[in-house]
Amino acid sequence: MTSLDCFHCGEPADGEPPITLELDGTARYFCCQGCKAVCQTIHNEGLTGFYKLRTETAVTPRQLTPAEVSRLREMDHPLVQASFVAPIQGAQEAQLLIGGITCAACIWLLENHLKKLPGVVSFSVNHTTQRARLVWSQNQAPLSDLLIAIHELGYTARPYQADEAEQVLKDEHRSMLIRLAIAGIGSFQSMMLAFPLYFELVSDLSPEFVSFFRWFSLLVATPVVFYSAAPFFRNARRDIQSRHLTMDVPVAIAIGLAYLASAWVTVLGGEEVYFESLSMFTFFLLLGRYIEVQARYRAGLTGNALAGFQPTVATLVTDNDSQIVPAHQVKPGDTIRVRPGETLPIDGEIVRGQSTLNEAALTGEYLPETRFPGDLVHAGSVNGENPLDIRVVKAGSQTRLSGILRILDRVQSEKPPVARMADRMAGKFVGRVLILAPVVWIGWWLAGADNAFDITLSVLVVTCPCALSLATPTAITSATVRLRRLGFLPTRGHTLESMNTVDTVVFDKTGTLTRGELSLVETAIVGSMDEQTCLRLAAGLEKYSEHPIARVFHKRTAAVIEHVENHLGGGLSGKLEDLALFIGHREFVAQHTGAPSPDTGQHQGMEIWLASDKEWLACFRLDDQLRDDARPAIRALQDEGIRTLLLSGDRSGHVDQIAALLGIDEAIGQASPEDKLAVLEKLRAEGRQIMMVGDGLNDLPSMAGAGISVAMGTAADLTQLKADAVLLNGQLSQLIEALRTSHQTRKVIRQNLWWALGYNIFALPLAAAGMVPPWLAAIGMSLSSLVVVLNALRLGKAPGAGHPDNPPVGVRTLA
Repeated sequence: MTSLDCFHCGEPADGEPPITLELDGTARYFCCQGCKAVCQTIHNEGLTGFYKLRTETAVTPRQLTPAEVSRLREMDHPLVQASFVAPIQGAQEAQLLIGGITCAACIWLLENHLKKLPGVVSFSVNHTTQRARLVWSQNQAPLSDLLIAIHELGYTARPYQADEAEQVLKDEHRSMLIRLAIAGIGSFQSMMLAFPLYFELVSDLSPEFVSFFRWFSLLVATPVVFYSAAPFFRNARRDIQSRHLTMDVPVAIAIGLAYLASAWVTVLGGEEVYFESLSMFTFFLLLGRYIEVQARYRAGLTGNALAGFQPTVATLVTDNDSQIVPAHQVKPGDTIRVRPGETLPIDGEIVRGQSTLNEAALTGEYLPETRFPGDLVHAGSVNGENPLDIRVVKAGSQTRLSGILRILDRVQSEKPPVARMADRMAGKFVGRVLILAPVVWIGWWLAGADNAFDITLSVLVVTCPCALSLATPTAITSATVRLRRLGFLPTRGHTLESMNTVDTVVFDKTGTLTRGELSLVETAIVGSMDEQTCLRLAAGLEKYSEHPIARVFHKRTAAVIEHVENHLGGGLSGKLEDLALFIGHREFVAQHTGAPSPDTGQHQGMEIWLASDKEWLACFRLDDQLRDDARPAIRALQDEGIRTLLLSGDRSGHVDQIAALLGIDEAIGQASPEDKLAVLEKLRAEGRQIMMVGDGLNDLPSMAGAGISVAMGTAADLTQLKADAVLLNGQLSQLIEALRTSHQTRKVIRQNLWWALGYNIFALPLAAAGMVPPWLAAIGMSLSSLVVVLNALRLGKAPGAGHPDNPPVGVRTLA
């Protein structure tokens, strides 16, 4: 008999007895009662169109535990809502982040389901960002009821709080888009009017028509100059005041003089106007900068980047009473209570309770650690299954988490050598350009020429650093578009340019070379039941636990276990009819079964045992597994002559084993964030050009200390915010393509710079000799820029095209 798939989520529906529901005369099978309940709700509300519209299967709904319901109920507290809820016209508006969305039909289902609930005024979800806007009446329904309704459908909802960095990027993105649109419209309109005049495509134009064209061009170009080009003028003013010249200074002078000269000719009469040149110049420069801003904006900044590690509220315990207070009001000596699933906001000492803590954000260790009264715990750790009362030792800026962020800020404030060299080159170039124009004007004025201003303008326009300004950003932009197709997204303008010197790649282990989560790697049967039966029994017990270990079994078919009890720090017990079952650590299970403990030898990772009161049944070995493409990626890097190094904070003894499996040149384990930074600084002192690939908050200082930092797509929001690039699809093989693209980008940049320099050397003497009128100088400048842009666009070709010597990597193997 072939296994059936769940009608709702697509998981195997092989439960015994089968879980079915008759819909429209057809029996539908489900993997669990949760999927059946959700499907029943969808059918009762007349929303069965969800199953027709969806393009991906839905997530498997999970029954909320009492602790999870309690956490959602806390969302009704005014202090908690202060950070993400705002009053509007007699109602409340909440910004939420929705998890579990797989396709557009999920959004359709959520919106239609929520709108049917009492108190909901409106509910909408953005598919791209998965952010939702909920407007509801607090008098008719508390917020927690609506959040629970979302969770009962199988999705998740949490407060969305845009951090300051993302809000700045968002505002910059919107402003740049408007400026670019205005410059583009102005460029096309002014070019349409200018070309007929230049090439006399329209004959016998009267002076009135010519004057009309010029006035209309002035009208079109004015918003381009005063709005679209405003950042160039602001930056130029800042540069002049600080005496640190950048490319914005000659750009602003060229745009300003061209506009003023054209306006003068339009009002008082003259030979030529240059509105189309300055509009096009502005458009091309803004285009390169806009795509760079857009790349940073869409580089995985999902918002709330710090909230997961720095809670805004804490539960203060006073005389057996508790109250929610802002986290910044907590001080040393206070006692706070941290419930299961919550993040510690302080460094402190456990005074009451015992639980496991996930400290991966600080140490990189993927295995949760059991903590007892008297143990020290740190901010950023996530509590496991039991509440803890913690006496505050350090709070606010004194915590270990804040120390890591201070190291990060200090490292990032140091400019890399490439940036300093670029600044020196730009300053020298700009100085030459600013001296050139007045010298030419003085020379022709002393010679008594009537057209001294026109010649000076021709020199300034023909040597305007348009092509030179576009040489680097357009190449990087084109290469960025190419890499985005591969899932490698640079988030800094210098990333591709700096990558071509990389000779050492340093990897974190957990979440980078490995999957970053526990998984079942082996099941050893030691009793009378078969493997599938043991797995169902384990899933039936573990579904009542919130422990990270239990999540390994949550998606498996579960037997119906009754009277399940959670034994603190040991495991779980329950009954299947008259059979008593136990699952947990070896010592815990041994206390509850009469059979002698079996010997299975030494193994890496963690062992979880299943037994009845009469016999041992199975041993489940859990560990973190290698990514499928880790080995070929390491080999490809080494084939390119690049040194590989594994640098991990893992204390499990797994580091050397992983390095041996992958053939990595060197491995260093048990490294704290400070230790990682010290290793990176030592490598830099040896003259190494380093790329750091990591996942997790503990990697941030070392990632910032490397020349190039790459965050995995599954990395914490904060890691992606600070990284130079993000591997959105998590395919390590794309690192090879990114390095090859950086080499090609460097070649294109050099070609563009040589072209711009050669063009200026050729055109400058002609313009200074008065042989190039301003209109021809403008066309020459535009053509020079066009050549640079077209050359840079070659980088946007499909990866590997035109390079038969390159072996296929990444997605090319799938083509």
